[in-house]
Amino acid sequence: MKRNKSTALFEEAKKYFPGGVNSPVRAFKSVHGAPLFIKNANGCHIYDEDDNEFIDFCGSWGPMIHGHNNPAIREAVINTVENGMSFGTPTIHGNKLGQLMIENHRYLEKLRFVSSGTEAVMSAVRLARGFTGRSMIVKFDGCYHGHADSLMVKAGSGLATFGTSSSAGVPEAFANETIVINLNDLQGLEDTFNHYGSNIACVIIEPVPANNGLLLQDTSFLVWLRKLCDDFDILLIFDEVISGYRVGAEGASGYYSVAPDLLTFGKIIGGGLPVGAFGGRADIMSFISPEGPVYQAGTLSANPVAMSAGLASLKACLQNGFYELLEQKTDNFVAQISTHIKMKEYPMHMVHIGSIFWMAYSTDRIISADQINPASMGLFKELHAYLLDNGVYLGPSGYEVGFISAAHSYKSLEKAASIICDGLDHIFKK
Repeated sequence: MKRNKSTALFEEAKKYFPGGVNSPVRAFKSVHGAPLFIKNANGCHIYDEDDNEFIDFCGSWGPMIHGHNNPAIREAVINTVENGMSFGTPTIHGNKLGQLMIENHRYLEKLRFVSSGTEAVMSAVRLARGFTGRSMIVKFDGCYHGHADSLMVKAGSGLATFGTSSSAGVPEAFANETIVINLNDLQGLEDTFNHYGSNIACVIIEPVPANNGLLLQDTSFLVWLRKLCDDFDILLIFDEVISGYRVGAEGASGYYSVAPDLLTFGKIIGGGLPVGAFGGRADIMSFISPEGPVYQAGTLSANPVAMSAGLASLKACLQNGFYELLEQKTDNFVAQISTHIKMKEYPMHMVHIGSIFWMAYSTDRIISADQINPASMGLFKELHAYLLDNGVYLGPSGYEVGFISAAHSYKSLEKAASIICDGLDHIFKK
């Protein structure tokens, strides 16, 4: 596969942007070669500046659940743009998308639109602190919630510890307000609540942890998490920026039938444009300005073009049978690869939920970040190179998940699965 144009563009980009990119994982640091510069996409395919074609399983990191350049979403955007792109005022488009989301989600009573998942999470945490009058938060190792200062925190040395900054520029004082616990550690959670409960505003978790592998939790863990939060009067925030509208119309909270107090959304609700949202219980949301004392604002919040794209996206998601068909496609795709893995006795397995999948380079079930062997990422690095050479695009990190869209046909999935199986033979040399 030629990457001449992409390589040249990457060298040029280094003159303008730190590391040549505007988001770190795009730099291809964990895989071979220069990052691909994509010039167009359609359906389940993307095309780079060197005219290479790929079956895409990144989907812009998740929002393209209907595939690239979806006609209904494109038409909605064009129709809205013809009347203007931004007004800084309320519009009917925001009303329509808000109504659709609330009427189709049992745990969503009120919401506010923002411009990114990071902004949604940052705002939800501030709201939780304002509502409870407490300052501390609890998060889980292996869950990513964007790059807000209080959430750029990693675990310390203890079982349940105050976090330490995971990025330069984050004051330790911020990190000291965040406690990091291992996923599925109910004892650590209970010990933390017993010790610090009166100071903890909220617990935030990806109910489907999908930013550091796909670390699927037992339903019982989420149920007990809800109960402990109730017992200690602590708010529970579900970060559904990835899982929202990906594992079902009500996301992970509906999938597991566990009610959070607040939820955060992104990705799919923008139909490919930059959108986020946070919402939940009406009494908590009433603390948001101008109704309450917690300030949050954004010039481009509920931008009409983004609202129109999101409305078209969610309307398609809510069609009868949409999620059932998407899950069936994913099941078949994963089964084809899993059968090959089992036949060849490779030391790995496939993990999936809804239309999300991940390759785990271990035969053991992985439910926490510390179970992932960093050395296994060398296998992914070689697999990624093989797949690019043969027309399959996965996100450029072995810790990232893959996404299947409605635009992936059974034929394209069968082809991609066959290439992935050949790639596994290549890296394991069997």
